[in-house]
This record gives sequence, C-alpha cells and structure tokens, in this order.
Amino acid sequence: MNRGRAAADNAAAMADSPAPLPPDDSPDDSATDGPPQLGSAGSDARRALDMRLRLVRLGHRRGPFHDAYARLLRARWSTLILLLAGAYLATNTVFASLYLLVGDAIQSARPGSFLDAFSFSVQTLATIGYGAMSPRGIAGNAIVATESFLGLLGLALTTGLVFAKFARPRGGFLFSRRAVVTPRNRVPCLMLRVANARGSEIADASMRVTALISEVSAEGDRLGRFHDIRLQRSTTPVLLMSWLVIHEIDEQSPLFGMSASELRSRRIQIFASVTGIDGTYGQTVYAFHIYAPEDVLFGVRFRDVVRELPDGRREIDLRKLNDVEPLS
Repeated sequence: MNRGRAAADNAAAMADSPAPLPPDDSPDDSATDGPPQLGSAGSDARRALDMRLRLVRLGHRRGPFHDAYARLLRARWSTLILLLAGAYLATNTVFASLYLLVGDAIQSARPGSFLDAFSFSVQTLATIGYGAMSPRGIAGNAIVATESFLGLLGLALTTGLVFAKFARPRGGFLFSRRAVVTPRNRVPCLMLRVANARGSEIADASMRVTALISEVSAEGDRLGRFHDIRLQRSTTPVLLMSWLVIHEIDEQSPLFGMSASELRSRRIQIFASVTGIDGTYGQTVYAFHIYAPEDVLFGVRFRDVVRELPDGRREIDLRKLNDVEPLS
C-alpha cells in the first residue's frame, strides 16, 4: 500500500514547473507502448540479455546435451512437453524396430506387424503389461529388460524435472518498457516502474540500477564500465502494488548533462534488477530488465496507475504501466 500512495503522489509532484533538461531530438512517444513486459527471469533471461546487449558468444563449444538439466528448466512448458513427447515416441519406435529385427520375439503378436511391436513397446516402457502379449526367446527378453530399465530411469528423470520446473518460484515482476527523464521538485530525474503482478506480497524488496557506459582510457582502450546509479529509495519493506524508482540526475550522477542523442551515440544501457522474498514460497525471487538508449524518453512522465475506489480500496491498472504523457 505504501507504494500505491507513493505512486499516487507522483502525479502531483511532477506537475511542478520543470527545470531545463538537455535537448531531446528523439521522436515523441507519449502513447502506450504495448502491454507490460514481464521481467526477464527464467526461461528467456539469457536470450533477453544477449539480444539487448547485442551479444554473440563464440569460442565455447557445447554439445547437444551440455547443461541439459538447466536448459530444460529454462525452457518453456510447451517446448519441454514437445521434447518429452518426441523422446517417448522415438524410444518406442526404436524398440519396436528391434523387436521386428530379431524376428519372433513377441508372443501373440502378428508376424511383421509394426503396430503390435509398437504397442508392446509402449506397455513394456511404461511397465503396464496387459498380458495379451509377452516376450519370447532370449533376444526378446533381453530387449524387454533393457527397455524396462530405461523406462524406470526415464520416469524418474521426467518426474524430477517436471516437479523442479513446476515448483520453481516465479517473482511475477513487471517492468515498464520505457524509462523517463522528467523533473521532480525541479531536479531532472530518471524514473522507471516495477509492479507486483502476482498479487502475493514481496517482502524486503530491493532495487539496484546500473548504467553500462562505454569509456576510452588514457591509453586509447575502449572499455564498458558499470556505474552504480544512486536511488532515492532502493529498498521497500513490502511490494504489494507498484514502485516508482527514482534517480536524481545531479553532479554526482553518471548521466549528468546527457541528452537523448548522447545516450544513443554512446550506447548507454540501463540495467535494473529487483529481488525480494515471495510470501507464498518463502524463497528469494528476482527479475531484471535492460533499457536501451531508445527506451529512455525525455520530457514526458508516467501516467498514474493507482486510484482510490469509492469504498476506500486502492486499484492498480497494470495496463497503464507503460503509459506516459507530455509534461503540462
């Protein structure tokens, strides 16, 4: 609720007469920029980071099964289910072909019938055993023993993977797609918003914002350095609704005196990360978002997302999380 009151007060505070800002030659973007974006964490974290940094990884050879467990945990549910279904069908196809290859290995099966061999493989892999068909001969029993072992091993691995993925805590943080530079109390400030989309409380939430700035050393070497951005408030005891993150651009700020064109020419990127303890899981959750130079808008402010209902409750409209408006 404290975050809701703070967000509700921001509109009045930013209505003060603005101080002069660096000139902005970026196009006006006072409308909403699509739906809110879930903070990058989990399945798309590495992909989002590589895309926003325009990063290509070379020199590290990886086989198809390298770090498979972590990659499957990060994968989407649809991808994981398709992979498991594909592995299931491929395994049964391979063993059905083996049963046909060795000859008369399945009792009560039609000779040369792939459908009967496939059905018998499904029953063996899942340890069902309806009794209509059974293995015959040394080769048939050896294949059944191998397939049964692989079936038990696959069931254990799949159960552990699905449970770990299902029980993995998700923070449910939403970051605004844009950051804005606008005056607050006549001081230029960098602002961004993060909201709790899940609805459960996030305790001891903390925010850290850094700027990646390209610099040239005295020897002429070009380096990318992270600069910490000091926030008016970097922690909150509980995050229930939204949080307006504010950085005053003063003489100590690494962004002091920069215009929109300079942000783009120097390819300055803003990294925002939030952590907290999820009240439902009792575990630490996190999310991060990267703001490219084109994502930082000058001369606009965020529209308010919190309003008070007639019965005294507060309502947050996450559809307006990205909405900005020109300064009055």
